[in-house]
Amino acid sequence: MDNANGSKKVVIVGGGFAGLNCAERLASHKNLKVVVLDRNNYQQFQPLLYQVATGTLSPDNAAFNLRAVLSSHKNVDVTMTEIQSVDLATRTAYSVNGDAFQGDFLVLAAGAEANFFDIPGVREHALPLYSLTDAERLRSRLLEALEVADRGAGKNETPLRFVVIGGGATGVEIAGAIGDVLQRTPDHVFKHVDLKRASVTLIDMANTVLTPFSKHSQEYVTEVLRERGVDLRLGASVREVSKDAVLLADGTKIPAQLVIWAGGLKASRLSGSLGIKPGRGGRVDVQPDLSVAGSPGVYALGDFANFKTSTDGVLPQLASVAQQAGRHCAKNIIAAVHGEPGKAFEYQDKGIMAMVGRNAAVAEVGAHRHTITGTLAFAAWLGVHALLLTTARAKLATFLEWGWEYFGHVHIDPILDRPSMDWSNDAEQRDQK
Repeated sequence: MDNANGSKKVVIVGGGFAGLNCAERLASHKNLKVVVLDRNNYQQFQPLLYQVATGTLSPDNAAFNLRAVLSSHKNVDVTMTEIQSVDLATRTAYSVNGDAFQGDFLVLAAGAEANFFDIPGVREHALPLYSLTDAERLRSRLLEALEVADRGAGKNETPLRFVVIGGGATGVEIAGAIGDVLQRTPDHVFKHVDLKRASVTLIDMANTVLTPFSKHSQEYVTEVLRERGVDLRLGASVREVSKDAVLLADGTKIPAQLVIWAGGLKASRLSGSLGIKPGRGGRVDVQPDLSVAGSPGVYALGDFANFKTSTDGVLPQLASVAQQAGRHCAKNIIAAVHGEPGKAFEYQDKGIMAMVGRNAAVAEVGAHRHTITGTLAFAAWLGVHALLLTTARAKLATFLEWGWEYFGHVHIDPILDRPSMDWSNDAEQRDQK
């Protein structure tokens, strides 16, 4: 599908780590016309969402306008639209309003969504933490729970209870962060409620947290979480979630004012429209060069794809994997334009990291997984994630916010901008007086 000037068109579905990195690499080739499609007009930085959820960072430190990021590239267009189906044979993406986007190459980087595993009540009563909207909603629900407890002091002696389902990096990070909020929020902020009586419970089916990490790292994280007041319920599965409790498979009922879902991801629902059998997690199994088998010119990347390793495993859903895959895909597309074969993707494993809370993190560096814990890992986590941020402005602003929070001992922004509380009963009582 050559354009009038002989250029080729690349359609990229998804503006996350994979899609954006692919677009930026392709943009330097003026013979290519690149179109980036995303339901949002921003790229979200998922590793920092838990900090948005607990008020450590502002939302604009974890999201970047796609048009602004790509503004210097005249051959790149950004269209805010939601893609609902794809025709692999014609390399065409169709939006919910009927628009069609066809290209010589099609890159599927549509990301992931929460996987609730059909557990009753989870979708209705638990809050996921996998998008900027999720983080902002969770931040308000967390703050709202604190406000309600403060307002109801003396009327209800039941302590606040927060439950996190999922012991992976997302679950550990949000549980640790809430633990920090409860322990470090100054008494004068919510002066009528003792936040130190509040509890955080972390539930996971596995017998340990952070299953991809080493035993040493797992033991360290377990100890730190418990020191910060987090109750670990490991080897336990969730049967049901209700409005005010979590029911475990063994019949245990855990009361909760707020339930957070960090129990897993699956490919975005777009994967069901492709007409091919999905792989693990609903994701698209890709060939070594990141292409989709039987569909010339079509590639799948990031959380939307399964890339098999030499040991028959699959690469994890990490920002670093998505970034590298996006750049490699761009190289293969450029090679295809010149009639050359694509090369197999080789992931450069730089390690894995997880934050547990203030001055506590774990990092396993390099392919051999050299383990670092404590303050050094905490500093390393901050540095690595700051460098991964998309813009220089975001790097500076984020460092300033981290510094203000760390040295100023300010841990939660007390602005409730998305309230769900219904004041109608209070209004009726006032009217009756």
